[in-house]
Amino acid sequence: MSSPSEMWAGLTQVQQEIAISVLKVGVIVGALQGLFSFMTYAERRLLAFMQFRLGPNRTGPFGLLQPVADGIKLFFKEELIPEGANKWLFVAAPAVAVVAAFLSIAVVPYGSQQFLIADLEIGVLFLFAISSLGVYGIVMAGWAANNKFTLLGGLRSAAQMFSYELALGLSWVGVIMLSGSFRIHEIVEAQQGAYGPFSWYWFKQFPAFIVYIIAATAEVNRTPFDLPEAETELVAGFHTEYSSMRFALLQMAEYVNMITVAAVGTSLFFGGWLSPLPFLSASPLWFFAKFGLLLFFFIWLRGTLPRFRYDQLMDFGWKVLVPVGMLNIVGTAAWYAFFA
Repeated sequence: MSSPSEMWAGLTQVQQEIAISVLKVGVIVGALQGLFSFMTYAERRLLAFMQFRLGPNRTGPFGLLQPVADGIKLFFKEELIPEGANKWLFVAAPAVAVVAAFLSIAVVPYGSQQFLIADLEIGVLFLFAISSLGVYGIVMAGWAANNKFTLLGGLRSAAQMFSYELALGLSWVGVIMLSGSFRIHEIVEAQQGAYGPFSWYWFKQFPAFIVYIIAATAEVNRTPFDLPEAETELVAGFHTEYSSMRFALLQMAEYVNMITVAAVGTSLFFGGWLSPLPFLSASPLWFFAKFGLLLFFFIWLRGTLPRFRYDQLMDFGWKVLVPVGMLNIVGTAAWYAFFA
């Protein structure tokens, strides 16, 4: 019987590359699923701390097994499909949402280039295109349920993502201009400099960074931009009629999108795996430290800010973020033309 090393040596280079890619996909998808479970626990505990409550603390030590208990509960809950709903779209919507969320990881280097699944020359454009597909799952979920609350949630999500996706794209343009590349790992490497954190694009592209943080929060439907759900107005918005594992898939899509947004922000604006101290070497640990701070920021927003009115949401996107993003591009182009 051949040993694993002999079997590996017998593969062609293309087969080896495919095997490595499949392994990377399995590891990263598994890690994201685990991080999704942990984030549900961490968010509930942190929000409880901010609101002087205890949060989940009964299931397992310090409540750490609460996500497992929630998963078991959802797995055994009854699957319900409303009367008059479009069955096929109702079933397909959660799958579309979660697949679009997981596809975004293909071009994001989680820690270094070694963790990159696909090193595309148009990595940023691929990420932008795939992230825009997530809205289809939400709109399908809202329309297919044959419920006025879910329909309003789906329509809100479509309008919100269309509005803030433009601002999100504009926030990336200055970064691409300075780095001269669409590859995310090359954008990270372009942020190396003698000034440490002040060489990163959060400082050089500060207006774009602010636009990115706000637009990304709206893109993943997080407070204060969670209008598609808005339980005080729409019961639970687009997922009002969902239960069991379909509801779990929609929640997973939201959290994976939040994780992806934090990872992209870390790479584009915070130097990815680069060290903030000149005497320390680059390491994936730096990436995860910055990544964790951005995730905490999203949780902190939920525990701090009230929800916007819908007209305020749309006005802010079109009248503030889009103009600021465009002015940043003009300013970056002028600086590049006269001083670079």
